[in-house]
Amino acid sequence: MCLYFPKGFLWGGAVSANQVEGAYQEDGKGWSIQDVMPNGIKGKPTNTPTEDNMKLIGIDFYHRYKDDIKLFAEMGFKVFRTSIAWSRIFPKGDELEPNEAGLKFYDDLFDECLKYGIEPLVTISHYETPLHLAREYDGWVNRKLVGFYERYVRSIFTRYKDKVRYWLTFNEINSILEFPFMSGGINTPKEKLSKKDLYQAIHHELVASASAVKIGHDINPDFQIGCMVLSMPIYPLTPHPDDVIETMKKDHDNTFFADVHVRGSYPGYMKRYFKEEKIEIHFEPGDEEILKNTVDFISFSYYSSICETADPAKKHGGEGNLLTGIPNPYLNSSDWGWQIDPQGLRYTLNMLYDRYQKPLFIVENGLGAVDQLVVNEQGEKLVEDNYRIDYLKEHLIQVAEAIEDGVELIGYTTWGCIDLVSASTAQLKKRYGFIYVDRNDDGSGTLERYRKKSFHWYKEVIASNGQSLFIQK
Repeated sequence: MCLYFPKGFLWGGAVSANQVEGAYQEDGKGWSIQDVMPNGIKGKPTNTPTEDNMKLIGIDFYHRYKDDIKLFAEMGFKVFRTSIAWSRIFPKGDELEPNEAGLKFYDDLFDECLKYGIEPLVTISHYETPLHLAREYDGWVNRKLVGFYERYVRSIFTRYKDKVRYWLTFNEINSILEFPFMSGGINTPKEKLSKKDLYQAIHHELVASASAVKIGHDINPDFQIGCMVLSMPIYPLTPHPDDVIETMKKDHDNTFFADVHVRGSYPGYMKRYFKEEKIEIHFEPGDEEILKNTVDFISFSYYSSICETADPAKKHGGEGNLLTGIPNPYLNSSDWGWQIDPQGLRYTLNMLYDRYQKPLFIVENGLGAVDQLVVNEQGEKLVEDNYRIDYLKEHLIQVAEAIEDGVELIGYTTWGCIDLVSASTAQLKKRYGFIYVDRNDDGSGTLERYRKKSFHWYKEVIASNGQSLFIQK
């Protein structure tokens, strides 16, 4: 059987503003929550930005984006996913007028993409809530953030209506369950945050996301606006019915977010959960109608899978992309303990498409690893990252299997197509890219860029529209 990728498939790569741009206070930018997170998701925020925060410089994409996009074009990118730093546009988040210098930077960035025929795919809020909104309003717990977000999206939708077609409202929106500060700008410490306040914040985000869909379609009916969820398939640890039901409940934590985005209302299982937990979500007049503004497509990240059990004696944590679970004894793991499960991607694609019958978009997938920059016999500096090639190849073959299964897939963007500062660990040694950036965790390095072996491999994958994946070499 010959597997294939459809004509017009959008191949590319993905980054976020806070992990690559740097220039954390240039051209009027305000502080974001990321500027006070020098240790990633596991460390406590600092009072002010500190020199040990790698994200303050990132990979200096703010000043080097033209050269980087030229490298993406050399690989043949059809799409480039990035985010807009909210605090570049509204430095505090609650101003009435946007910052023109911030708007102009993204004008120039998108123009550079379009010059090479690269379609921008833009995340509106990617783990970088303005710090002022976190500290003054407690982030998305406060209903006022809906209005601030709406003002922000009107500004960028209007400004870039002829440059950007694909938009994502929130990055990995379901991660707020585990990381309320990073994901939702909620300043109340997690251990003190009530379930009621957490789910009220989630409601505010869901309303804001649906409102953005309406605002965007009013400004440009051709906009394609999607949700973005952290996907991690959950398998029962055993076939025992208790494990299956426990897995179903755990899965509901994540499907809830996509259900509301796609179906426009709260699912019955969440209403039961709220009733049993005595959580009452406050709906403002009109919220039910707003939620009916459903997304055009579903995008998601995929890195690994986890297991679940009802047996407390077997509940021991493993590592995963922000969410943790019980390790699968049949799978190997990456350097950071994330279990490698290519077939889980095919399963996820089928599960999402069967559930929603909406177009899908894989906007994050990749391998974080320790890369070694070496000099070859020709005197060239490169990284022999065969492990990354193997990882991506096995996952892409499963993507092709899912397309053959009947899944409608818009495109695929690898995470960290150029090395960046990790969100989970705030390290640069955890590298994902096809392009090596000479910067180290101690801050040393030239910031020079070098093509890895995977750079040339991915270029061939794109040029052949995926057919090179199936050629034996």
